[in-house]
Amino acid sequence: MNHRQDEVELLRLKNIYKSFGEVKVLRDIDFHVGKNEIVGLVGDNGAGKSTLIKIITGVHLPTAGDIYYKGERITIHSVKRSRELGIETVYQERALADQQSMWRNLFAGREVVDALGFLKVKEEMAQTERLLREQMGYTSEAVTVESDVKYLSGGEKQGIAISRALFFNADLIILDEPTTGLSLSETQKVLDMVTTIKRMGKSAIFISHNIYYVYPVVDRFVILDRGKIAGDILKKDITQEDLVSRMLHLAKTGTLT
Repeated sequence: MNHRQDEVELLRLKNIYKSFGEVKVLRDIDFHVGKNEIVGLVGDNGAGKSTLIKIITGVHLPTAGDIYYKGERITIHSVKRSRELGIETVYQERALADQQSMWRNLFAGREVVDALGFLKVKEEMAQTERLLREQMGYTSEAVTVESDVKYLSGGEKQGIAISRALFFNADLIILDEPTTGLSLSETQKVLDMVTTIKRMGKSAIFISHNIYYVYPVVDRFVILDRGKIAGDILKKDITQEDLVSRMLHLAKTGTLT
């Protein structure tokens, strides 16, 4: 990679292949995410989106190919390693403990402790309060840091998960179908959080089947089809209607144009 690429790219996957036995799931994938860029990763079921993300997050090792992060060639051999690099994933099931409070969920697995190992509850609650009001935009006194997650809406839960990733200084946040099962108003809350990611200078991969939700908040679309990249298109170069039309054409014919 040249120096100019290093300055603008956060992540690059180059010539990535992934097979499970005789089944070739990904073939010759060249995929990148720029610094402070929101990339929409779209494609039908079975296109390879989940496998690609699992390679980025260390769940699977690629069968072949190279991964570069912040200009350095790396191996992501575990989920722990991906988080150390600054890669966080927000799953559609949200992975929150419904019986626990907001502040406990925010710091779950990364508790703030003193020199003796005792939990610094006041500090965690204060940090959660700041995120609640400043980043997540809560103004109602009915919602507090002590509120149990089970009483929150789906969009609010996704907001906590995204805020947690931002709080722990993730440079790349992977949003795996974050609007699944949400109402229109709750979906809008999640989309507002995606714009927050952009505003804070971070990057994201937004995975979704719904072009109408993804289109307003991304900078670029990468279209996967049957394990290969069928298209890599800047949003400014394509209308929402044309993108939907071309993806329907891809599903029918196997070609994007």
